[in-house]
Amino acid sequence: MSNLHAPTVPSGPTTAPVTNGRATHLSIQELQRKKDGIEAELKALGGVLDSHGVDMNTSLLTHDGFPRADIDVAQIRTTRARIIHLRNDWKDLMALIEKRLHEHFASLEDNDDDTTINDATNVNVSLPQDWIPETLDPAFAKVNTVVENSPAATAGLKPGDLIRNFGYVNQENHDGLRKVGECVQGNEGQNILVKISRSSGGGRPQELRLTLTPRRNWGGRGLLGCHILPL
Repeated sequence: MSNLHAPTVPSGPTTAPVTNGRATHLSIQELQRKKDGIEAELKALGGVLDSHGVDMNTSLLTHDGFPRADIDVAQIRTTRARIIHLRNDWKDLMALIEKRLHEHFASLEDNDDDTTINDATNVNVSLPQDWIPETLDPAFAKVNTVVENSPAATAGLKPGDLIRNFGYVNQENHDGLRKVGECVQGNEGQNILVKISRSSGGGRPQELRLTLTPRRNWGGRGLLGCHILPL
């Protein structure tokens, strides 16, 4: 999906399953970011269900046993399946974070045993890698056009901006920008954090954090008023 003037969520599977085993090598900070991403996606998917007026338990069949014609049954089923998958991922991730935190604080206690009280300068010598500055995700999309007075323009997006993060969406999970459309649809009227890289005329690019609020009735098409292309 290269045109986000009318973002939609596909009715079929959107991403390949992500095994939690891949998270075992991540730092605590990276695990926290992964947890935040899952929670943000769950919130957006909940918004998709809300847009249809259903929840995880609403019947999708008529009293006669036929699929309801007033809702997109295929999309709802796919959304529900993704929510169940993410809930399981979140549960496993929280268990891993708890384990890593216990290991981390246990190592701090061991280090304290080897550090004399008078040698205070050595206490902070070996800071864990979990406290390194946040690394920038690779860009996965480029802003092609921005309509004047649109939500995108109000947020500060400009043509040429490279998008590193769009809410919970990044290079690893954007799925041809389909996840961007899902994030937009599920967060109508809500703030979305967008991290961009902007060229500064030959110098070092600016790394900016923008707040984008998708909304209708701004005077143009769609919820954003911009055209985004995948890299």
